Amino acid sequence: MTNLWETERLIIRSWIPERDAEQAFVIYSDPEVTHFLGKASLVTSVESQRQRLIDNIERSHRRNNGTGYWAIVEKETTTIVGTIILKQLPDKHGLPTQDYEVGWHLRRASWGKGYATEAGRVMLNYGFSVLNLPVIYAVVNPENYASIRVTERLGMKPVGRTNKYYNIELLLFQLDAPEEWRENRGAVLEQRVGEQGSGVQRLIGEY
Repeated sequence: MTNLWETERLIIRSWIPERDAEQAFVIYSDPEVTHFLGKASLVTSVESQRQRLIDNIERSHRRNNGTGYWAIVEKETTTIVGTIILKQLPDKHGLPTQDYEVGWHLRRASWGKGYATEAGRVMLNYGFSVLNLPVIYAVVNPENYASIRVTERLGMKPVGRTNKYYNIELLLFQLDAPEEWRENRGAVLEQRVGEQGSGVQRLIGEY
């Protein structure tokens, strides 16, 4: 198991399909969780969930750019409470653009605890200070008020509605890299844990 980042309440780590499939299934078999993610996000068995985790890891390997999906683990209980994402936004045809998004999926029992905001800050920090991204976006269904509040707490600026991504109309939010990160590109995340390597090269090697 590889822990990548740590906050006061959370550990963010790589998914381990054989071990994590059942807990991931709790998240993605819940229609309320997947309501704004589209029908394709709903899984119907632990085995299909395990394969989806494997597929996500393989896609991250192929991209080889430090982006991907990570498990959010509650320190106190060691329960997986959700997924945190940093990846390239797809265009209308599902092809990757040069725009990067931060995203989060939380199990229903963990809603309202601020975990999405806490994990989101880590991803933004990583995207700016390690991947050297000049701007990071979030796209949200206009009716997903909880996620809109998360973007606000993360300090993301509303840009308006867009049809540019996912072949659907979404609200677009953006956050520009802070000036201090622009001046110190390549800085290592203070919240990263572990002893091997540093920055994006270590992450790439783990996918």
